[in-house]
Amino acid sequence: MEGSTVKISYDDRTDLLYIRFDERKQQVANKKVSDDIVLDIGAGGKIVGIEILEASSHVELAGLLPIRYEVPKA
Repeated sequence: MEGSTVKISYDDRTDLLYIRFDERKQQVANKKVSDDIVLDIGAGGKIVGIEILEASSHVELAGLLPIRYEVPKA
């Protein structure tokens, strides 16, 4: 994807890591590929995002730095 940005967000309260490949608003279908990994499938069957539950046990989070942390608005 030329000119696109991969967005990585991590919520340390829930230990959830989300990797977003496509920021366009679109309908997605969730496909569970394991107990802790869910793919968001968008238009044309392309992967829009990957959700990793219990991320700290699957991914070396320090290796993903720098990460821009965003605090969700209440």
